[in-house]
Amino acid sequence: MKAIVYKKYGKPDVLQLTEVDKPAPEDNEVMIKVYATTVTATECTFRRGKPYFSRLYTGMIRPKNQRLGDEFAGEIEEVGKEVKKFKKGDHVFGTCTGYGAYAEYICLPEEGETLAIKPANLTFEEAAASCDGALTALPFLRDTGKIKSGQEVLINGASGSIGTYAVQLANYFGAKVTGICSTANVEMVKSLGANEVIDYTKEDFTKKGKTYDIIFDTVGKLNFSRCKGSLKKDGVFLEAAIDLGVLPQVLLTSIIGSKKARIAATGMRSGVERTKDLLFLKKLIEAGKITPVIDRHYSLEQIVDAHRYVDKGHKKGNVVIQLTDK
Repeated sequence: MKAIVYKKYGKPDVLQLTEVDKPAPEDNEVMIKVYATTVTATECTFRRGKPYFSRLYTGMIRPKNQRLGDEFAGEIEEVGKEVKKFKKGDHVFGTCTGYGAYAEYICLPEEGETLAIKPANLTFEEAAASCDGALTALPFLRDTGKIKSGQEVLINGASGSIGTYAVQLANYFGAKVTGICSTANVEMVKSLGANEVIDYTKEDFTKKGKTYDIIFDTVGKLNFSRCKGSLKKDGVFLEAAIDLGVLPQVLLTSIIGSKKARIAATGMRSGVERTKDLLFLKKLIEAGKITPVIDRHYSLEQIVDAHRYVDKGHKKGNVVIQLTDK
């Protein structure tokens, strides 16, 4: 089968399309024919091996796992004899804990991974783009931020894969949403339900004098010190792009002050927790409460071009890799 492999860190050119053995499912696994996957900012970080602390997860000298690809959608082609929740022919979507979705087939255990039946009203491409960003935004806002109806919530990076879901979910939870994005994305962010949109190329929200219950930085461009004056008493600063700079802020504000900086390792939650959230998101999608935003489509053969585009840092929502015409 075809798969994308990278044996060293570096620019997008390190990604190589190659032939590898087709996997066979264990007794507790399903084999999925992948119809669509995506390119996320996290995968680009892992491909680069920078910042260097990311290598604590991926391997210090070279990638331990030579395949990327987190979220996917496809069709179950074969099931192990112990599998009970899924059957051959089921259309599914989800994420791979160990990555590997840049391939024509993947095998995943029935339990322990984030896997569910695909929303009936989405294409495979849309379903693949409905996992990682939403599964990050939801626990950050609901569990870490303790979002409540009527609160003032500011989303930085509102046009990205996490941000587009954060705007919609904050709106769903009854918050008054302010989105921050560039000029080109203002109307799109408004269409997702933002009550106000700030164009960061023209305005600095910290100088407007407005305060918020939650400031959610989805792209790692802000810090607590800069945002503290724009937080209400007991306000929370949420940082999705975890780096070494935010950790002292989290520790210090946990000890002193009413305003807090918080992070959440959403990708390290158990498959049971993530699947529960995926099923919740599926209901919202099928009810028309949230919808995926797709910027561009690429084929598997165009994976290098897709990574180059995501590396620029200006994608709108999600970049999808389409493996079939379904």
